[in-house]
Amino acid sequence: MNNLFASIPVGLPEELTEALIDAKSVRVERIVSHGHASPEEFWYDQDSHEWVVVLKGAARLRFEDRDERVEMIPGDFVNIPAHKRHRVEWTTPDEPTVWLAIHYG
Repeated sequence: MNNLFASIPVGLPEELTEALIDAKSVRVERIVSHGHASPEEFWYDQDSHEWVVVLKGAARLRFEDRDERVEMIPGDFVNIPAHKRHRVEWTTPDEPTVWLAIHYG
């Protein structure tokens, strides 16, 4: 894959995560969501930091320690410290949401 918007499958039963770079101290992923959200009561609790940007579509994140939701549109990014529990509450159902995630540290 040489283009982040190429080869986006239609009708994804689950969110698609593809490693673009997987090195000792950094992993870069393309994530494609299409109306996907985290399962009820599920929280990501990752050992590494994650910087994530929405490139296409839209999403809503929630952090366990905050009641507010983080609305994301193309160009919006967030840095999530390691072990900061979070979840994806919503992604656009009518078009793919394409994310770029960088895991580090």
